[in-house]
Amino acid sequence: MLKIPGYEGGPLVQGDAYLDDPLFWLVHLGSSLRGEDAQRAAFGADWDAAMDLYRTLSAEHAWPVFSVPLRSGHTIYVVYRNFVDEWGVDYLIHQPAWSEAETLAVDDGHFMGPGMAWPELLSAARQPVTEGIHDADARLLLLFPMLGDALLPDDAAAVLTSALAALTLIEDPADVARMLLENQGQWAPARWRSTGGILINDGGHSYRNPSNAFALPEGRLLEISSALHGGG
Repeated sequence: MLKIPGYEGGPLVQGDAYLDDPLFWLVHLGSSLRGEDAQRAAFGADWDAAMDLYRTLSAEHAWPVFSVPLRSGHTIYVVYRNFVDEWGVDYLIHQPAWSEAETLAVDDGHFMGPGMAWPELLSAARQPVTEGIHDADARLLLLFPMLGDALLPDDAAAVLTSALAALTLIEDPADVARMLLENQGQWAPARWRSTGGILINDGGHSYRNPSNAFALPEGRLLEISSALHGGG
């Protein structure tokens, strides 16, 4: 059974087998596909199959985990947390010297985030690794629900469209990419800035906003910023 240091949960299982299912990606991005138009564009006639897959991903007896290693030695864990009536997806980061993993974002009814700015998402997706999930498109879509960035670059939609086209069967990936970027996460898009080498934001629900009482310590924030940008 898989273990994540300091993470109290249920039976963690490797989830990589789901990555070959085009519907998985749409289910995973579901919290940013709000409204009938978005759901119709993403799921179409596959709605019932998507709901069946969601129920499988949410089974209490097996909590799928996806590991996204970074060049720095840190690993981001995407965990489907399947407590009864407390379903959600936890985004954690850990490296071997830490006694326990830190939470970057939580995608559920009591959401916490954002956990990443767009440049960090792109960097984390494209970092070359020799183990774990190495496909850049898969890494991008796995981590996308952590995004909350009010200042997206002009090419963000094109990058996301390319990933959706590669991994899903959506008829119009550009339209879905646009809707995803308009509805980043469950939080308001945050404004990010660098201070002392630390990338922080102004989000009221973010662990990466030092103004929040629950924010991560400064040392962790610095290390996380470096890891996400590809630092060693």
